[in-house]
Amino acid sequence: MAEYREVRKHHSLIEICKKPALAAEVTVTAAEALGVDAAIIFADLLLPLEVMGLPFHFSPGEGPVIERPIRTADDIKILTTDGAAELMYVSEAVAECVKHWGDKLPMIGFCGAPFTLASYMIEGAGSRNYIEVKKFMYRQPEAWDELLRKINAVLAAYIGDQVRAGADVIQVFDSWVGCLSVEDYRRYVLPRTKELISALKKNGVPIIYFGTDSATLLPSMNETGADVIGLDWRIPLDEGWKLLNNRPAVQGNLDPVLLFAEWDELKQRARNVLDLAGDRPGHIFNLGHGILPQTPVENVKSLVKFVQEYSAQRRAIAAGSR
Repeated sequence: MAEYREVRKHHSLIEICKKPALAAEVTVTAAEALGVDAAIIFADLLLPLEVMGLPFHFSPGEGPVIERPIRTADDIKILTTDGAAELMYVSEAVAECVKHWGDKLPMIGFCGAPFTLASYMIEGAGSRNYIEVKKFMYRQPEAWDELLRKINAVLAAYIGDQVRAGADVIQVFDSWVGCLSVEDYRRYVLPRTKELISALKKNGVPIIYFGTDSATLLPSMNETGADVIGLDWRIPLDEGWKLLNNRPAVQGNLDPVLLFAEWDELKQRARNVLDLAGDRPGHIFNLGHGILPQTPVENVKSLVKFVQEYSAQRRAIAAGSR
């Protein structure tokens, strides 16, 4: 968005994250301009790494780069778990947004999932084949488990602060989990992810658990106990929900690249997602992954308006038939 690009002319992404007034400003500006039904706080998944003793920076064109990637069990031993209070700037930004909106717009807090954060810590940057993280899991399973435990300890405190600041919902992003087989997910990831979701639910707010390329993992992801499971665009929404035994709510699942399509095509594909959800309660319309930087802003605004209007029509028809 032009408003965000203007802010970025003067501040880096990390500077925005660490200045609550700025993080709240870009959050509020985007949510109000797009007309969405909830806002998610402006932050970065990797912020907890810094307070654990693993600094990172953003490299132009490459994304985040971990300055000293984890390679041994000794690297994990020196990671600290008592620094979540240093992340209070995120909670302060949440509080600023809540102060602005009051009860008018729900506020979503978030964190990365233990597997995805651990993967960044070990790979050191983005990855296409995840060799380092899988090698670490397979060769050093005890050290791997200890790493996830340490990440969970920090995330539990971090999210607790966000909820106390006013977050109504928490979303846990497992962006890299789709690289795993079902066997590896169940053995190396599910126990600690389940542990994290259980800890976060003690805060009394719903938890959304989101992964990408995860159709084969959905039944296992359902075992985490999350209140909402995110679906990406690679599986029809009704099929994904069926794999979850129609138990939790679901979020999704329009392909983000469809926002580059002509309006008639975009509208039809959004309508299809809503029709597949049917009249069952518990569907949060969303994209199947993050929005892309080049996305036409007007298409996003039109999509939001269409989803709101079409959903209202469906509810009215359903109410009239009862």
